[in-house]
Amino acid sequence: MNNTFSSLLGPRVCTSLLLAAGLWLGGCGTDKNGDRVLFSIQDDLQLGQQVAQQVDSSYRTKGQLLDRNSSNPKIRAAYAHLDKIVARILESGEVSYREEFPWDVKIINDPSNLNAFATPGGHIYVFTGLIQYLDSEDQLAGVLGHEIAHADQRHSIKQMQKQYGISFVTRLVLGENAGELERVASQIGGQLAGLKFSRDYEREADEYSVLYLGATNYYACDGAAGFFQKMQTLEKNGNPPEFISTHPAPGNRIQDIQAHARQRGCKTVGADNSEYQEFKRNLGL
Repeated sequence: MNNTFSSLLGPRVCTSLLLAAGLWLGGCGTDKNGDRVLFSIQDDLQLGQQVAQQVDSSYRTKGQLLDRNSSNPKIRAAYAHLDKIVARILESGEVSYREEFPWDVKIINDPSNLNAFATPGGHIYVFTGLIQYLDSEDQLAGVLGHEIAHADQRHSIKQMQKQYGISFVTRLVLGENAGELERVASQIGGQLAGLKFSRDYEREADEYSVLYLGATNYYACDGAAGFFQKMQTLEKNGNPPEFISTHPAPGNRIQDIQAHARQRGCKTVGADNSEYQEFKRNLGL
């Protein structure tokens, strides 16, 4: 793991940072989102691949990672439907790294887990508990849009940059703090989706979910609000899902999403839901 991250951080970090620890990021330019980020897109891809391998291995060992090439035609049909939802979002024309990231999606069979996440570099995971609990495809599309936004806006990478600092990463680039390097790698892999996101990044992901879904001209652009309404009901009933432990409580997010949808003037009428029910049946939900 140490060697992997040395190669990950070394060759592609802005060369200006090699001059001195703590050097301003001004010489590094901006990414497609207009942000100054220490890491390159190739770093997102490599980091995401490492995290995805760890997640796949963990859930495959438990027998919970559903095989998209399964001999069961219902599992294959479920994957085909999920791929279609993701494709509609990616084809919205609003995803910055549509071509650079793989955007593969996998289903984890855990009925008790109401969650989904995307790794850096665009590997998407959805738990059957979430699929079962949601009432409509618009709600699931809203969640997927939110998670795609985390990857597309490079939130994991930017959060790590903010949390550990430029001078810290510079020392890693120079080959120092090998133990810290391994600890950072372990933390990112162990938390599945990466570092716990700030409220600002969560709000940004909510706003991009509205943008993505609105641009599909198919889904209700405030689909994520329906998801948070259901999470809020669980929380009020004293049974908050694990999702709440890694995301800010629904609170005003419902109102903020709906307000953002009104501001954009996008479609808020739900898509046909018959295929979503068939999707759930194919997964035995």
